[in-house]
Amino acid sequence: MATAVFKNISPIPDVNTFLDVVLSRTQRKTPTVIRAGFKISRIRGFYARKVKFTEDTFSEKLNAILTEFPKLNDIHPFHADLLNILYDRDHLKIALSQLSTARHLIENVARDYIRLLKYGDSLYRCKQLKRAALGRMATIIKRQKSSLEFLEQVRQHMSRLPAVDPNTRTLLVCGYPNVGKSSFMNKITRAQVDVQPYAFTTKSLYVGHFDYKYLRWQVIDTPGILDHPLEQMNTIEMQSITAMAHLRAAVLYFMDLSEQCGYSVAAQIQLYHNIKPLFANKVILLVVNKIDVVKPEDLDPEQQEMLNSILADGNVRMVQTSCVSDIGVMDVRNSACEALLTARVEQKLKGTRVNNILNRIHLAEPSARDEVERPAFIPDAVKTRRAYDRNDPMRRLLARDIEELNGGAGVYSVNLREKYLLANEEWKNDNVPEIMDGKNVADFVDPEIEAKLLALDEEEERLEREGYYNSDEEMENEEEEVLLDKAQKIREKNKLLMLAARHKKIKNRPVLPRTAGLRTLDELQSSLNEAGLPTESIEERARSKLRDATAGVARSGADVLLSEAPEIRAKSMAARSQSNRREDGIKAESARSHAERVARLKQQHRNRMARASESDRHIMDSRPKHLLSGKRGIGKTTRR
Repeated sequence: MATAVFKNISPIPDVNTFLDVVLSRTQRKTPTVIRAGFKISRIRGFYARKVKFTEDTFSEKLNAILTEFPKLNDIHPFHADLLNILYDRDHLKIALSQLSTARHLIENVARDYIRLLKYGDSLYRCKQLKRAALGRMATIIKRQKSSLEFLEQVRQHMSRLPAVDPNTRTLLVCGYPNVGKSSFMNKITRAQVDVQPYAFTTKSLYVGHFDYKYLRWQVIDTPGILDHPLEQMNTIEMQSITAMAHLRAAVLYFMDLSEQCGYSVAAQIQLYHNIKPLFANKVILLVVNKIDVVKPEDLDPEQQEMLNSILADGNVRMVQTSCVSDIGVMDVRNSACEALLTARVEQKLKGTRVNNILNRIHLAEPSARDEVERPAFIPDAVKTRRAYDRNDPMRRLLARDIEELNGGAGVYSVNLREKYLLANEEWKNDNVPEIMDGKNVADFVDPEIEAKLLALDEEEERLEREGYYNSDEEMENEEEEVLLDKAQKIREKNKLLMLAARHKKIKNRPVLPRTAGLRTLDELQSSLNEAGLPTESIEERARSKLRDATAGVARSGADVLLSEAPEIRAKSMAARSQSNRREDGIKAESARSHAERVARLKQQHRNRMARASESDRHIMDSRPKHLLSGKRGIGKTTRR
């Protein structure tokens, strides 16, 4: 919405404030200390940076003004013409173009003086060139004093313009002054438009909003219009003309038949005919106000004939209201809204977009094959069904009622098979068969299989207690031998199952026991010899480990156990914890002294700066000179 953009334009400072802001920013954001003893290249860069930074700041400020102001060619024609009426399009464009020209001149000045600064041969010469550059830039800005003041006045007025959305649903109220336009708007919206008994109380456009059919509508109250040529209309009247010309809205032309507004009925009708070309392709409603004083039926025949000349067009509808007694106010609003909605739908149907969709839709209508009437069939159960009433004891029971009768949710479970359509009602609760290899699994399931297995287990336990399987006598026949062999396999299988179940319950059980790796050196050597591998390196390594752990006490290889590895590891850890960090990693005494000397040299700078270490960033001085020297105070700024 363009009016929302108008309110976001930043304030435009005057010339003095503009210069103070730019020059003080240059002083704060650029280096401030220069000495005659510096290299000439450093002096040139010092002043060239000031010139370039000042030019960038001026360009940034001017570019912000040019960008935030709306371009009249890119906004809605209503807003463009409204700005032209209020501020004059040419004056606005000239003011903006002058700022654009000033920006280009400042860029040229900065470019020329930076080129001259490259050939500056002394501190004095470079400083004078910098002063000349900043002075010429300030002179260019001072010449824009009138443009900046004009644009600031325009910005302030634009920020107070009403937020008119030209694309939304709109009711446009127009007519002669004092015919009741503002009173009607105050009745249907929350807008508080000033209402007075004299003409031209409303001097600008006012916008109000209301809701109708869950849609947002806006009402625009326009200033009164007098019946004279367009060239003679003032700025107040031209705002109304602009709104009527550019806004797609429902036009409500108000008339006062009692002539209390100070204008005759003939003059009001003549004004309608004069501005009628502005109402082309719009919904028009002729609103006769103050019917509590004079109604259309009370007019003389001549005035009634003139009034009917407006309605003769066929596109105009007359409605009556009285804002004092609230007669017909809401009827007028609803009629205007319905008419505008209907017109919008008709306009959409005229487009090619709707026609393309309608061409893809085909509605099939059956044709009669004979003269026999075939009315719609409605079952008797549907005709005789009564409406469900929870308090009716004869009502039909729903699934919710059955659930409450059987204990409620969590107790009663709905029978999902109740509505099955089967040849036999007894089949509803049968188990659903599971088919495997073309056969029903349920036919091969023994329902007493668990009891039989339990009986077999008890029988096995009894036979074991009686020592049936411990007999050493020869088997009488082969069947008994086969039986015993199967029993042994079953016992082994049961043990494996028990071990597997027990293993699943223990999550953190080690894969190997802790004692599995405890082997002597002789055992390790013998196993390596059997594999054909050398054992000399293994024995030498074990002796060196033992020598380090026992501080020189040597033992035979047969006495060295690998199980002593944890004890050896603990001793080596204790020895490592007692080591000196300054000696670790240094082989010779000379290397250690050299490392200490280098460390002391590196620490000297930090000692002078009172630093504890490299990570110490504490500033001892609360007001360090390198952060505060050369900065401008609150005093005079003439030294710039």
